[in-house]
Amino acid sequence: MRRVLLQVQWNNTMCHVAVRGRLLLLAAVLVPCVVAAGNTPEPAAVPHHDNPADVKAVLATVNDLFAAFETGDAAAMLRLVYPDGRVTASGLRGDGASNLRQQTWTVFAGRIKPDAAFQERISDPQIHIDGGIAMVWAPFVVRIGGKVSNCGFDHFDLVRENDVWKVMNLTFSSRVSGCTPT
Repeated sequence: MRRVLLQVQWNNTMCHVAVRGRLLLLAAVLVPCVVAAGNTPEPAAVPHHDNPADVKAVLATVNDLFAAFETGDAAAMLRLVYPDGRVTASGLRGDGASNLRQQTWTVFAGRIKPDAAFQERISDPQIHIDGGIAMVWAPFVVRIGGKVSNCGFDHFDLVRENDVWKVMNLTFSSRVSGCTPT
């Protein structure tokens, strides 16, 4: 019988196996499995948010941002965000077509005025913090003049710099039906 050298690369590891005859097919199937079993990746790091002070500080930044929206104070809003960060809205237009809108915080600040103020509230926020980054995910409801205007989910990315949390990005979904007041 003739010997065949089987060469397999799996996860950047080269394996050489000498096989004979019909064992070639079996080896071609089994060798990658054996190699993969030996190269099991480490589990991913789990974000830590055990520090109640960090959780409180992250939520305070988000709530201060909402206070700036409610008073129409663009300058206060810009102190809480990275001006070149993004505000991204995803929703449906009246005709049902997808509507994706993106702008910097600086451009968004142009919409924040005392005569165009709105109230935004979140409920049941999920907060994940790892070192100097944080993420807040929560359902929201926006009211204008006391009436529910729209709702959806907010996703805030925050970064801590010099012990101060600031919002880098806000991405949110938006709809006008099925809104439950919070």
